[in-house]
Amino acid sequence: MSRFSDVVDRLAATIEERKGASPDGSYTAKLLAEGIERSAKKLGEEAVEVVIAAVARDKDGLASESADLIYHFLVVLTAAGVSLDEVATWLESREGRSGLEEKAWRGKSER
Repeated sequence: MSRFSDVVDRLAATIEERKGASPDGSYTAKLLAEGIERSAKKLGEEAVEVVIAAVARDKDGLASESADLIYHFLVVLTAAGVSLDEVATWLESREGRSGLEEKAWRGKSER
C-alpha cells in the first residue's frame, strides 16, 4: 500500500466517524449536517482552486489544494452514501482500457 492510500483510508474513516458528531465541534460534521449540496459546492470550489494552481504551475499550491479537493471529495462520497470500494469497482472496470475506448463505451451505453 502506498502512503497516499493509507492517508486517504484514514481520512475516509475519520469523515465516517464525524457523521454523527456535533456540527459545533467539527467542520466535517457541519458540512455533512448542511447536506450534500453544500458539500458538493465546496468540492467544486476546491476543484477550481486546483485548476488555478496547476495553470499557475504552483507546485506547493497544487499539492495543498489537491489535499483540500480530496478531503471534500471524500465528504461528498460520505454524504451520498458512496463507499471508496464502490469507486474502486468502477476504476477496476476501466483498467486495461484506453481512455478513448472508455469514452466510446460510455457513449454507447448512454444512448
